[in-house]
Amino acid sequence: MNNGKLIAGMSGALSPKTRWSYVLTMPVFLLFFNYLMVGPGFYSNWKTFGGSTLLNGSLLTVTFFIQSKISDNIAQRHPRLDQTIRRIFVSIAAHATISGIFLLLIAWLYIGFGLFGSTLTVQKILTIYLINMGAIMLVMGIQESFNAIGRWKHHEVNRERLMKENVNGQLESLKAQVSPHFLFNTLNSLSTLIAEDPRKAEQFVDEMARVYRYLLQTNHASLDDSDFSQLTTLQKELSFIESYGHLLKTRYGDGMKLYVHVEKHLMNRRIPPLTLQLLVENAVKHNVIRASRPLTIFILSTQDGNLMVRNNLQKKTLTAGAENLESTGVGLVNIITKYKLLNEQQKDISQPVVESNHEFFTVILPLIA
Repeated sequence: MNNGKLIAGMSGALSPKTRWSYVLTMPVFLLFFNYLMVGPGFYSNWKTFGGSTLLNGSLLTVTFFIQSKISDNIAQRHPRLDQTIRRIFVSIAAHATISGIFLLLIAWLYIGFGLFGSTLTVQKILTIYLINMGAIMLVMGIQESFNAIGRWKHHEVNRERLMKENVNGQLESLKAQVSPHFLFNTLNSLSTLIAEDPRKAEQFVDEMARVYRYLLQTNHASLDDSDFSQLTTLQKELSFIESYGHLLKTRYGDGMKLYVHVEKHLMNRRIPPLTLQLLVENAVKHNVIRASRPLTIFILSTQDGNLMVRNNLQKKTLTAGAENLESTGVGLVNIITKYKLLNEQQKDISQPVVESNHEFFTVILPLIA
């Protein structure tokens, strides 16, 4: 009984581990259990041996797989680290109830009917029950220890993967901003402003410096910070995107419009750094931008506390320009991957929602408290 419960608590009824545990432990435990139920007479003749072995083996097998199913169900309902205490109490209560029912059935059969000349007593049944509960609690401790080690290893692997995704995303952003095409257009805009409006040129240089400062600081933090979840506040990200948007609006003039409206109480929420820049950059790469057909990007908070990034859709053709050929789709994939990794570390984090129709391209970003 105890071994069946012990194994059942460690894995699902249909897993290879459970099946092997059943095959390796049940024969030995069944002999021991038969002796407890029947007494020394268990070895007296082959009829007693065979009959008690068949009856007890059937009862133990049914109980074993019932408890395995229940353990698996409890683990699925309460999987998180902060649910450990609840998971342990629910498991103990469930196994205690099943053990009680099983031993009542045993008492009814062996004491009530005196099967196989059993010497079993109520006192012995109670002693077996208490020993069984002690074994259950011991197994729970061992099981939770192994689970904690497994979660820790999984968390470490995810941290490494998330660090890699952060570095990849920031590298893509840096590559985009220092690419010859981007620098040529930026410096060309600056050259025009110096000749036409030195005051605006000075502001342009300031905004350009803020963009590169944020990119370099974020990239540096990704290598030095021990917390690889690497989240930044929405306020910092919006401050950066305003500077980045200033460069784009200076370059494209009336062809580029950026509207930002976010509720103040959401400013301290967090998102992966450079998320907004990657989305704005993708919108610029994929869409036609002209004064007659302006690209309009909205960054808005939603009623349920998320962030919506939306742009009107006017896709470039393959011959519309070299920038379209440079786009690899890495930015959006990087954002989705980051959220997936964060969700593996903290299960209640929602995932980005991407929507597209003939008018708009929209990404809903969860804001992390």
